[in-house]
Amino acid sequence: MSALDTLPLRLVPPQIRHARRPQRLLERQWMVNRSGGWTIFVTGFFEPLFYLLSIRVGFGALVGDVEIDGRLVSYAEFVAPALMAAAAMNGAVFESTINIFFKLRYEKVYDAALATPLTSGDVALGEILNATIRGAVYSVAFVITMWSLGMVGSAWIIAAIPVAVLVSFAFSAIGMAAATYLRSHADFEYVPSVMVPLFLFSATFYPVSSYGDWQWVAQLSPLYHGVVVVRSLNLGEWSWTLLVHVGVLVAVAMIGLTITSRRIERLLLN
Repeated sequence: MSALDTLPLRLVPPQIRHARRPQRLLERQWMVNRSGGWTIFVTGFFEPLFYLLSIRVGFGALVGDVEIDGRLVSYAEFVAPALMAAAAMNGAVFESTINIFFKLRYEKVYDAALATPLTSGDVALGEILNATIRGAVYSVAFVITMWSLGMVGSAWIIAAIPVAVLVSFAFSAIGMAAATYLRSHADFEYVPSVMVPLFLFSATFYPVSSYGDWQWVAQLSPLYHGVVVVRSLNLGEWSWTLLVHVGVLVAVAMIGLTITSRRIERLLLN
């Protein structure tokens, strides 16, 4: 095997490369959900309905059409795919920060897990995948709601679901990495203080051109790159530049994976 063949593997942290049983964490979460934890999970299904109804019935009628690359689209079609990407972020971040904090600091779930053949890579990847699943389910709920409300502009919206899953995975990885640095309940306020600016200033509600000379600030947000891809697919537009945005999300996911796996190992094994 050549060096080029192994380069993608070298980008993955060794803890993740050696993970063999991350599905055990998913099995545990499934049992927790069956015993009553599903109520928190299901509440996320109401979010797309309320958001999209407010735009379709109320706010969207006041704004009118929005111009994107010389093309006029309704405000509802402009905002709905961006909210889909934001839903993937929200579901992933809340699952991978607050819930992970309690498992790590109070329930001592990972101490018990690492007393078994599970490794820090199994713990990191398993929990990140669990948070990703939550964000992915919310994304599918968004697509169904968009379709029922007539906000789908192209059949390419189906391809936006894997992109939303990638958004969810990237934010799950970053969220869990951040959770390992939380020290107490008081630190929870940092989570919305980061998410709200990302939600509001990632070209979610208005074109990035509205920022003028400050467009580069929006482009620093990982959510912005997810919004661009999902919105373009909903409009049926494709260009090779979308791969750049996907590459940014992959890079964010790799950074989050690396930090999370190393932090879990340092906190619980060293």
